[in-house]
Amino acid sequence: MYAELHCLSNFSFLRGASRPEELVERAAKLGYAALAITDECSVAGVVRAHVAAREHGLKLIVGAEFRLEDGLRCVLLARDRAGYGRLCRLITRGRRAAAKGEYRLCRRDFEEITLRLTPNPYPLTPLLCLWLPATQPDADAARWLATLFPGQLWIAVELLTTGRDRRRLEQLQDLSRELELPLVAAGDVHMHSRGRRALQDVLTATRIGTTVERAGLALFQNGERHLRPIQRVAELHPPELLAAAVEIASRCTFSLEELRYEYPREIVPEGYTPAAWLRRLTEEGARHRWPEGVPVPTRQAIEHELTLIAELEYEPYFLTVHDIVRFARSRHILCQGRGSAANSAVCFCLGITEVDPGRMSLLFERFISRERNEPPDIDVDFEHERREEVIQYIYAKYGRERAALTATVISYRPRSALRDVAKAMGLDPLQVAALARSMQWWDGSRIDETRVREAGLDPASPVLSKVLTLARTLLGFPRHLSQHVGGFVIARDLLEELVPIENASMP
Repeated sequence: MYAELHCLSNFSFLRGASRPEELVERAAKLGYAALAITDECSVAGVVRAHVAAREHGLKLIVGAEFRLEDGLRCVLLARDRAGYGRLCRLITRGRRAAAKGEYRLCRRDFEEITLRLTPNPYPLTPLLCLWLPATQPDADAARWLATLFPGQLWIAVELLTTGRDRRRLEQLQDLSRELELPLVAAGDVHMHSRGRRALQDVLTATRIGTTVERAGLALFQNGERHLRPIQRVAELHPPELLAAAVEIASRCTFSLEELRYEYPREIVPEGYTPAAWLRRLTEEGARHRWPEGVPVPTRQAIEHELTLIAELEYEPYFLTVHDIVRFARSRHILCQGRGSAANSAVCFCLGITEVDPGRMSLLFERFISRERNEPPDIDVDFEHERREEVIQYIYAKYGRERAALTATVISYRPRSALRDVAKAMGLDPLQVAALARSMQWWDGSRIDETRVREAGLDPASPVLSKVLTLARTLLGFPRHLSQHVGGFVIARDLLEELVPIENASMP
């Protein structure tokens, strides 16, 4: 048996050449015991991997790869929920210390996140560590890691048929005996199958700003950094190294299923429960909306909604939105709830929406239902020029350690995919520009060869044919993270224990 513990997805932007779903599906097909998604200083790809792992019955391990300022490289794996929290805090530390899209970590950061939060010595540290030694391993770096992860540190042996595998294995075996640290097999996986090698080269060239032809030693020597059949891994590594990988995987019990969102406390005054406070605000709003008395059908709708909201424990969600809308109205900031929230009599009473459900043939179950078992979606539009005031109010009320804007994934579309692939493949700037211009937004997410011919280019030519094939594979790949215009996550406690936080591009 074998478990892959070092695997990058395409959420290691311009490094990984496969989607998380593709990696999980391939690992399950090959019979792996487990797969760790270890994107560089990120866990952005693990949700998609988690969904795929449930579908394929594969054990998923959450981790991340790190490169410190002094060149030390390692992989950290979350052993349990506490380990996941430490991992997110470490990622946050690195991302907040650098410009958006970058990260910076030093040994002191590692020490503070592990030693300060986990008393040392500690029988079972919540994070497991795989040291990724350089070509000339630094034994002192391994000794330092051993002080942070006592009994939870392994030397990763990644044999990739470079012609020096036997010498590398002997070198690391000697180091293992010297340092008294165990070895484990790993694959430095960047793609789910060997067939992604050409795309991997294109991504590398794009990342370093050159062409594939000129990238030289920046490219991998071969296509071995894919999920290999277990038999092939066993041919290269001693059996005890494969067994170590499976044993490490068995120690990692954390699942994203364990994460539970908790609403902030301060939206409910002292002496009230969330249900009691929501009812009071709803009744006050109802008296304002219907000063002569609430119509019987509307009263029935309000009671039905409050009962269902209480059953599903969604009161804090409504109260949070109400508080934000109340602030905006107090500052005369124009705002308006929209979408399915217009089906709700409670939202109308709270002043979130301005549509009287009693005057419309609307269905509350479109907005919230037992069957969906997820919080309703209340969209509120704020006037563009003053949206920043609302954002700053949320930061001031909950603190930046508990509130952050939601990230959005900017993905490759036809025009951007063609532009980057064409540049990497060495097409001249005029051809690159013509290719990019040939794609129109109304073409959707496909690359139409008719458009390419209309631009005066031959899609059947060998080079252009390869460009189009690679660009089609690249479609939908994440290019970078951006910030949502106004979507917030507000946590009861430290947000960075739930998800990593990084800097936005604007102050």
